[in-house]
Amino acid sequence: MAGFTNSIAGVWTYVDIRVGDFVSFLYSARAFNLYEVIGKEAIDEYWQMPPWEPLTFRESGRRYHFPFRLYLKPLREFSESLVLPEFACVAENLLLRAGYRKTHFQADQTTLQNVSQMGALWNGIVQPLELPKHKNFEPRFTITRQQKNIPYVCPFQELILQAVIRHYLSERKKSY
Repeated sequence: MAGFTNSIAGVWTYVDIRVGDFVSFLYSARAFNLYEVIGKEAIDEYWQMPPWEPLTFRESGRRYHFPFRLYLKPLREFSESLVLPEFACVAENLLLRAGYRKTHFQADQTTLQNVSQMGALWNGIVQPLELPKHKNFEPRFTITRQQKNIPYVCPFQELILQAVIRHYLSERKKSY
């Protein structure tokens, strides 16, 4: 499972990544593992849900929880430097699209093919986390500040529009 915060970045990740997508995680100029997204949910009353404790930033005092969850199926296990030519798309996206401020980006088919051959097939045991009974919500978006109530009602930003357009165009492509 991966969790994303009750922030614009968290809701963008939730809206942009879909079930069936493949994801890897970046940290310290390295890519880690390959997963298939097998489910996702936005959890209401997220502040009560395990497994992560909320994060509080000292300077701003902002407190972040993890309402947006992706359920992942591990496919490959690796830890690879982003300097490799196979990650040219990753490096280009990090440089051109605001660097590490972005939580994720969509790689091309060539990068997915390369990553699908790195490391070794996952052979570990996955122990799913049993969550208490809970309700879900679907985030909504607004153009007025008065209606903002993150993560339930979020400001409509260009990142959200880009995700919606990409999904729309990919669905239209399938229907031809």
